Amino acid sequence: MKKYVGITACPTGIAHTYMAAERLEESAKEAGNQIKVETQGSIGVENELTADDIREADAVVIAADTEVDLSRFDGKRVLVTGVQDGISRPAELLEQALTASTRGAGVELSGEPVAEAGTTSSKDGKESVGHTLYAALMAGVSHMIPFVVCGGIMIALALGIGGKPTAGGVAVPEDSFWQTILQVGTLAFSLMIPVLAGFIAQAIADRPGLVVGMVSGFIANSGAQFPYLTTTGPGGTKTGLNTGFIGAIIIGFIAGYVAKWMRKIPWHEYVRPIVPILIVPIFGTAIVSLLYVYVLGRPLAALFNGLTNFLASMTTSSIAILAIIIGLMISFDMGGPVNKVAFLFAGGMIAVDQGKVMGLAAAAIPVAPLGMGLATLIGRRLFTKQERDAGIAALFMGLFGITEGAIPFAAADPARVIPSNMVGGAVAAVLAGMFGVHDVVMHGGPIVGALGACKPLLGFFAAILVGALVTAFMSLALKRISARKKDHAVTA
Repeated sequence: MKKYVGITACPTGIAHTYMAAERLEESAKEAGNQIKVETQGSIGVENELTADDIREADAVVIAADTEVDLSRFDGKRVLVTGVQDGISRPAELLEQALTASTRGAGVELSGEPVAEAGTTSSKDGKESVGHTLYAALMAGVSHMIPFVVCGGIMIALALGIGGKPTAGGVAVPEDSFWQTILQVGTLAFSLMIPVLAGFIAQAIADRPGLVVGMVSGFIANSGAQFPYLTTTGPGGTKTGLNTGFIGAIIIGFIAGYVAKWMRKIPWHEYVRPIVPILIVPIFGTAIVSLLYVYVLGRPLAALFNGLTNFLASMTTSSIAILAIIIGLMISFDMGGPVNKVAFLFAGGMIAVDQGKVMGLAAAAIPVAPLGMGLATLIGRRLFTKQERDAGIAALFMGLFGITEGAIPFAAADPARVIPSNMVGGAVAAVLAGMFGVHDVVMHGGPIVGALGACKPLLGFFAAILVGALVTAFMSLALKRISARKKDHAVTA
């Protein structure tokens, strides 16, 4: 019997983290082995590994897409991979971990040296730039999501419960209790941009990069405070040139690498102790902020405005094409990077089009989990008891706009489930566009409709229901075809 320890972590820390842990535990148990998996989710570290756990382990499996400290596993065989691998091929990971290289100073890890926590490296000893950028982006997104959800739900509550109909939509009366809730939600939501930039920078340069990224990210969304980043419109009105999440991502990477470069300067031994707490925060912030204000701000704002104007034009000229693109992207990887790109684009458009594009995304977001949950209810005989139980959980997660609820089904049967999810998501988004659905908060699923953030409500729910049914029946049809082919092969 072999003993393993592991860590699972995903960018949002909601679904992938726990699914990967469960799959690793199930695979170890089936093979007659033991494993203890530490989960680093959105609520913090759970089932934390002790020194005794690590000492007794034969191998370590790290299935994570965020930064993980590997230093405590020195001297152990360590396999580092993505969280999706922990879901889709856990048995293979456990087997590979037993032959992985031993972690230690200058020792290769799984064929590749690990340079820093949360990063892998190429065979020549240099960090994989692509993996570093991806890991940093996912670290920023994972810290940003709670602010988006908190702000979005509080805004939805204020508008849904305390809002009054007006000629322009819904407004919350001044000096009311719900106006306070609205303001708190708006403040929480406004932190999204600096948090995204700050934690991208931290993932690259560790703690010294955090303040550089956060301050610079805040500036990227506060152009009106800087004369050089304002433009004068008709009537002499001045508007700040903000760059939204695009600026946050770019400035986060720049801040991270500037801070990392400053850390690597051969400072005098008397200066070195104050580098992370004084020199990098002050001079790094000054360098990146001034670079943004005087060099990058206007070009990035032009890029951001060009993209938003292009998408805004599609809401009137090519709404169906835009809806299909948004629906397919949202449903493709169920919370992964493709999903996040569409989600961030849609959220960034709220201030431009009053939530038209976000309405498309909001309708597509719950389709995959709701569709697969309905499939387990409609075609019960085609699913195992474990899959039917997962279907109930998927239904619940879908109601709250958590796309990751469909991941167990996609991991087990990607060739049939993912296309079904994508078609259903595209249908839901197209119908949302046809019905003129608007979502004024950066969240999706029936929950935002129930809280009054989506209009028209009937069209929103109809789009979700039809999309979920398309996913359910398409996945069942593909599953039945596959079953018939297997039966035919057996009888032949």
